[in-house]
Amino acid sequence: MSINLVWLWLLLGIALCAIELVLPTAFVSFAMGVSAVVVAIAVPILPHLGLQVLVWLVLSTACVLLSRRLISVPQRHSKIRDATVAETLTEITAGKEGRVLYEGNSWRAKCADEKLSILPQQKVYVVDREGTTLIVMPENLLRG
Repeated sequence: MSINLVWLWLLLGIALCAIELVLPTAFVSFAMGVSAVVVAIAVPILPHLGLQVLVWLVLSTACVLLSRRLISVPQRHSKIRDATVAETLTEITAGKEGRVLYEGNSWRAKCADEKLSILPQQKVYVVDREGTTLIVMPENLLRG
């Protein structure tokens, strides 16, 4: 019985590691696979399947958390933070949406201050984004 469990854990570990190669899961499948291989090695001292599963879950969780700390993933910066100047194409009336020209494309936009209106052909700063709608403020208010 324990020989079959060793093979089961080894196959599970190999399959999970292979899944990481095909479907990148941010090392989650890989960590679970490595944990399964460790459990396969430990089957002789962990005779009960329930205990093996518990050890596998604890090891998997620990490996995932450890990999998050050791592997620094570069933060994706939105283009909104890099290029913040846009120009209104249409009027943005108070509390409503209008259109702005931003990085050569027309975007839906609304003013961050819902009490303000912005006229067409005005420079604005993009201060945030909600889905495909840019949140803007008039240039003259932010320049000081």
